[in-house]
Amino acid sequence: MRIRRGGSRPRGGAAQVTAPHPDQGAAAGAGYRDPSSRRSLTLFRAFLREQDDPEYCYSLLARDAVDQVEAYGGRAVDGLTVVDVGGGSGYFTEEFRRRGAQAYLFEPDLRELGTKPPDGAVVADGYLLPLADGVADVTFTSNVLEHVADPPTFISELVRVTRPGGLIYVSFTNWLSPWGGHEWAPWHYLGAERARARYRRRTGKDAKHTLGENLFAVHIGRTLRQVRGRDDVTVVSARSRYWPFLAETVVKAPGLREFATWNLLLILRRCPP
Repeated sequence: MRIRRGGSRPRGGAAQVTAPHPDQGAAAGAGYRDPSSRRSLTLFRAFLREQDDPEYCYSLLARDAVDQVEAYGGRAVDGLTVVDVGGGSGYFTEEFRRRGAQAYLFEPDLRELGTKPPDGAVVADGYLLPLADGVADVTFTSNVLEHVADPPTFISELVRVTRPGGLIYVSFTNWLSPWGGHEWAPWHYLGAERARARYRRRTGKDAKHTLGENLFAVHIGRTLRQVRGRDDVTVVSARSRYWPFLAETVVKAPGLREFATWNLLLILRRCPP
């Protein structure tokens, strides 16, 4: 499959606007600074409603994430080609399209696509995307890295499909974060099997995630060393995605960052060949 980059925006796309600097960006279109306590609290409250109202939770998160892409990219996404890898049922893809991007969803799990995935969604493995080299202006992946067994190979594929000068947005929940165990967090601090057993006793059903099968212990320090050791990308930003203040500073503290970052956001730029 070959994606045509550039060209006219999809019907109904948003008009181009000047994107703010990350420190002045609007969170979820609500005028919140990023980072800020108000933004973090708004997103946390949405997260608490995830099970009861996933539409509200993920639509809000998608608007916030696209705000970040526009801020770090220095322009609106209108007219850009965006590849969303592992985007589930398509909330991020739909938000990119709403703002005028030519966005394409690649999701490996049919169950995650749901009953109404975005038009043109492709079932594809993130290790081997059916795309030509350098077709995307933005390659986007939200909370996926902790679900792949080989993060360096996954990141290499994101880099491959991004054009020189393009952005790569990678966020993930690190293992030692309070949410590292996902639905059985924070009991993962006591061991994965013990946490899963507790979840089963409490809910009467098996947990969705199993360590070593569809959830992996990804760490911030190791990931930063891997991306900084590459010669095909530069690190634009390494920060906490949700931390309400000093979002980049907390990531600079070895040890502490593994617990306090919550969720690492990497903004990478593809280097010229």
